[in-house]
Amino acid sequence: MKKIEIYTDGACSGNPGPGGWGAVLFYRDQRKELSGGEPHTTNQRMELKAVIEALKALKVKGWEVTVYSDSAYFVNAIKQDWLRNWQRNGWKNSRKEPVANQDLWQELIELMQLNQVLVEKVKGHAGDKWNERCDQLARQAIQSLS
Repeated sequence: MKKIEIYTDGACSGNPGPGGWGAVLFYRDQRKELSGGEPHTTNQRMELKAVIEALKALKVKGWEVTVYSDSAYFVNAIKQDWLRNWQRNGWKNSRKEPVANQDLWQELIELMQLNQVLVEKVKGHAGDKWNERCDQLARQAIQSLS
């Protein structure tokens, strides 16, 4: 099976406030960097947007895609079945409140179905070269908004 690795990160200046996201995609010896931002958003939305935009950039289906993220929000939602539980409970969390960022979660679900997506947690701001690069891209995207 062909494999792609993706590193992602999101950032916000104030929460909510101007936000940015960054992603670095790897296939063999090829590297592609993506970034973008929004003038008024949250850190969680930018973490999700980084993954979404990276998956949207893929022109393949049925490949193994490993997403590395420092976002406990994203990683736990996948690995601890929060996402599946939210869907089953009509997009309500364990406190019966509406799930935040439902629009992005639904888009993410559709994109994840196109490939075999694996999720791995990386420690943020701990020297991981590609996590640091994604953070840099996200912060540059914030600066470009002003």
